[in-house]
Amino acid sequence: MKKMLTSLAAATALTAAATLASAETQGVTDDEIVIGSVNDLSGIFAAVGVPATKGANVVFDRVNAAGGVHGRKIRYVVEDHGYQMPRAMQGYNKLLNRDQAFAMLQSLGTPMNLAGFKLLDPKGIPNVAPLSAARQMLQEPMKNKFTSFSSYYDQSRVGVKYLAQEFGADKVCSMYLPTDFGKEILEGTKAGAEEAGITFAAETTHKPDETDFVGSLSKLKEEGCDIVSIALGVRQAITIVGTAKKMGLNDMKFLGTSASFLTVVAQVPGGVTEGFYAAASWQDLWARADEPAPKAFIEEYKAATGEDPVGFAMLGYAAAEMMVKALEAAGPDLTHESFIAAMESLDYQDDLVGNHMTYGPDDHQGADSVYVNVVENGAWKKIYEE
Repeated sequence: MKKMLTSLAAATALTAAATLASAETQGVTDDEIVIGSVNDLSGIFAAVGVPATKGANVVFDRVNAAGGVHGRKIRYVVEDHGYQMPRAMQGYNKLLNRDQAFAMLQSLGTPMNLAGFKLLDPKGIPNVAPLSAARQMLQEPMKNKFTSFSSYYDQSRVGVKYLAQEFGADKVCSMYLPTDFGKEILEGTKAGAEEAGITFAAETTHKPDETDFVGSLSKLKEEGCDIVSIALGVRQAITIVGTAKKMGLNDMKFLGTSASFLTVVAQVPGGVTEGFYAAASWQDLWARADEPAPKAFIEEYKAATGEDPVGFAMLGYAAAEMMVKALEAAGPDLTHESFIAAMESLDYQDDLVGNHMTYGPDDHQGADSVYVNVVENGAWKKIYEE
């Protein structure tokens, strides 16, 4: 009887300790975990943010329908910033102070994430799988930051080096937004040129709402640019490639990064983007549609949404799956410390995106591969990997 009472007391104490720890952790209650995202649902990167959000919700809806994680349902709250800084900060303030978000998942935009860190870092709020491949996504303090893929810098560097060697190019140039996002791609472009032994010749900067690129392309033509890296919005990248073709710049090779590696870019009617290159850190969904993992995802996503998924829907889904894995590994006593330790323990093959994901105390980047792709017959085709 004494042993039974002792065991009961110990169990009660453990339960009370777990409940107290959770009660002291922002965004965690006995029956709910709040995950936030500051995303672009209406701006120049809505073609990224909208499908990524839908993909994540497919996972969270399925997990919640099965009872949640350790008895807690996931509430995913997404605030639209339209790729505008004031709206982004409003979104962060709401999510952290009113919604009391436990962690952030798939927040979009390099400038927006960097500004958000000023609010996240003091509270130790984890920032997971941001929709930005900037190296600064792992800036110090790195403890609460986790990225999924290689950086814009490495994507640009590898892409430029490959194109230079493949086509015997002499000069590379860049068209970019004068933001942290654009500047990193510029730096990667210059590094790729140096590694390939060619000249970085010229650059042009642009506003997010700019639509006329004839003057800039004329300048790059005069500079003799063989390769042009692009760090602009989705519609802008499409417009540039289409304008270049109308101007007869058929020998100029245009290179985007993961920010341009979208299904919608490949499928522009009339073959406008045919021959456009993008270096990214995951593999195209529809090029592998017959493989087991992509096929199963396509079927689940279509059944849940009534739509065919695109590449960033796959990324949103994969990021949500990773979040669930970490929440499960963290155990019922969920705190920021237990979640971070769980993230650092993840090591698994993600057949959906085509990468091996592994983390550790000193490694908060899931994968480092780079795949160079080209639009061919309205679809992305992988032509090189490093």
